Amino acid sequence: MSIRNIAIIAHVDHGKTTLVDTMLRQAGVFRANQQVAERVLDSNPLERERGITILSKNASVRWHGSKINIVDTPGHADFGGEVERILRMVDGVLLLVDAAEGPMPQTRFVTRKALALGLMPVVVINKIDRSDARPAEVHDEVLQLFMDLDATNQQLDAPFLYASGRDGVAYWGPGTGDRGPGSGSPANIPSRVPGPGPRIPDEPEAGLTTLFDAIVNHIPAPKADPNGPFQMLISTLDHSPYVGRIAIGRIERGTVHAGEPVALLPLGEPGLVPPEEAERGRVLKLFGFEGVERVELEEASAGDIVALAGLHGVEVGKTVTDGEHLERLAGIAVEEPTISVDLMVNDSPFAGRSGKFVTTRQVRERLYREVERKVAMRVGGADQPDTLTVSGRGELHLGILMETMRREGYEFQVSRPRVITREGERGEKLEPYEELLVDVPDGMLGVVMEGLGPRRAQMLDLRNVAGGGARVHLRFRIPARGLFGYRSDFLTETRGEGVLHHRFMEYGAWAGPIPGRTRGVLVADREGVAVGYALFNLQERATMFVSPGDPVYQGMIVGEHVRSGDLDVNVSKEKKLTNMRTTASDEMIRLEPPRQVTLELALEYIEDDELIEVTPGAIRLRKRQLLGVDRRKASRQARVAAE
Repeated sequence: MSIRNIAIIAHVDHGKTTLVDTMLRQAGVFRANQQVAERVLDSNPLERERGITILSKNASVRWHGSKINIVDTPGHADFGGEVERILRMVDGVLLLVDAAEGPMPQTRFVTRKALALGLMPVVVINKIDRSDARPAEVHDEVLQLFMDLDATNQQLDAPFLYASGRDGVAYWGPGTGDRGPGSGSPANIPSRVPGPGPRIPDEPEAGLTTLFDAIVNHIPAPKADPNGPFQMLISTLDHSPYVGRIAIGRIERGTVHAGEPVALLPLGEPGLVPPEEAERGRVLKLFGFEGVERVELEEASAGDIVALAGLHGVEVGKTVTDGEHLERLAGIAVEEPTISVDLMVNDSPFAGRSGKFVTTRQVRERLYREVERKVAMRVGGADQPDTLTVSGRGELHLGILMETMRREGYEFQVSRPRVITREGERGEKLEPYEELLVDVPDGMLGVVMEGLGPRRAQMLDLRNVAGGGARVHLRFRIPARGLFGYRSDFLTETRGEGVLHHRFMEYGAWAGPIPGRTRGVLVADREGVAVGYALFNLQERATMFVSPGDPVYQGMIVGEHVRSGDLDVNVSKEKKLTNMRTTASDEMIRLEPPRQVTLELALEYIEDDELIEVTPGAIRLRKRQLLGVDRRKASRQARVAAE
C-alpha cells in the first residue's frame, strides 16, 4: 500500500476544515446515513464557536489503494507554531487560496515554510462559487507568490485546481487538464452570468475525484527506508491523563512494534549520540489514524504517521530510535513567543465566588500542562510572588488559553500584554514587527492612514482589489506594540466594513514611544449592583461595560469615558422616591446595549495600571489600585519620577 502525507495550509477562513469534511465524506469514511457535525475535525468547543482551527488534527482516507494521511492545520498567525511542526512530517501540501481574496499574509507565511522544506504543492483555488470569485486572476497571483518565494521549477509546475469545498467539487485549472484522470477542466463548466469565472454545475458527477487523483499522482511518496533500524522525529504532542505525553510524528526508517524498547535522543545536531545521553523507554501504546479516529496498532512501518505513548520526557524535535542505533535527526526550530502577560491570583472583592481553582499552585500546574503540548508557549516566574509570566505568539494565542482555563473553573487576573524585546548585535534594543494587511472601502482610506500614523506603521503596498468593487488592499510594517488596542478602533472607524490581518514579520529597531488609549474609563466608587437609573444618566458621557443587575465593586471599570481622564462614578445610585408624580420624572428609561467584554478585547484595551479579572462567571476590568486615593497617590508619584 502506498502512502501520501499532506498538510492542508491556507490563510484563516479560506475553507480548509470544510474541504477536509467533504474529502472524508466522499472517501467513504462515514456511512451514507451517518449523522456527522459540520467541520468534524474542529472538535474543540472554542473552535466551533469562533469558526477557526486552533490545534492541528490528523485524519486519513483510502483512495484507490493509497492511504492519504491528512493534517488540517490552523490558519491564524498566532498558531503558526502548529504549522511549522506539521510541515516536517509531510511530503506535500494542499495550498488553499480563496477565489476572491487571493493570497493573504498567512498564505505567504505557510507557503514560504513549505517551499523552503522542498515540499511539493497542489494548489486549490477554493470558493469558486462566490459571486465575486476571480479564479483566473488568483491563479496568476499564486504563481507570482511562488516566484517571489524562490520556488523550484518543480514546485512552480504544481497542479492547479478550481474547487468549492462546500459543494464538494474540484476541476483542473487552465492548462492542467492533462495532469491525470478526473472530472475534466473548466472548459466543461458554463460561465457565470454576468462576469467571468467558473460556475458549479447543478449535478456534479465527479465530486473531488480530481483532487484525490492530484494528491496521489503529484505528491511524492515518503522518502523512507522500511528495512533500516527504527527512527522517528517527534513533530507534535498530545496528552492523555492515562498514558501521559503522546509523541506524534512520521516514521523515517524501519518498523516499530507495540511493547518494543526504544531510545529517546535529546535535541542537538544530527548524527550519532553517545549511549549515556539516550533515555531508554518502551512503546506502551502505538496508534495510527484511520478516518478521524485514533486506532491502536501492533506495528507500523516507515512513511506512516503514528502516535507513541509511554515515553517520558518527549519534546518536539527529539528523535525516537531503535535502542541499538542512536542516530539523531535534524530538530525542528519553532519561532519564539513575541508577547507576554502576567497571570496572578485573583484578589478582587469578588474572588472565589465562581471559581473552583483559585490558588497559585493550581494555576501553575494548569499552565505547565498546557506547555507540555504547546511548544510555542512559555511559562516562567515573575518578579512578584503569586505571579507567573506566560508568553505566546499573539493576543489570540493567549486569549484562547485563558478562555479554556476559565471554562474549566479557573480564576485569575491578567496584566496588560507587553512585547518581548531582544538585544541586537550592537547592543541596541529590538522589538517584534508585524506585517499588517488591511482591506477597506476606498472612502475609508484616510481614517485608516490617520489611525496607523501615530502607531509607527510604514506602508509597504497599496493596490485596488481587482474585481472587488471600490476597495483597496494596504500592507504595512508596524511594531507589535502599535496593534495593541487598534482592532476595536479599526472596526469603529470602518463601521465594520474593514478586514484586518497581521502576522509576525521580523525583529527591528525600537520604534520609540507609541500613544496608548486616548480615552479614560469610568470606575465604580463603591460596591453594589448596577442600576438602570444610574446607567441612564451616565451613558451620555460613556460607553458602558455593565448592565442593570450586574454586581460591581470599588475600583472596577464599568465603562469608557468620552474624555481622556478617568472618572469615579456611582452606578448603584437609585431614583429618589417622592410624592410628586409627573410625566418627566416617570419617563421610560432606555439604555443602550453595553459593550461585550471578551478576553481579546480586554487584552487590547487595558493600560498598565489595570487588570483583567477572569472567572468562570464573568470577565471584568479593574484598576490595580482599587481605592481612588491610592490611584491618585500613585499617579503623583509617577509624575514626580518622570520629572
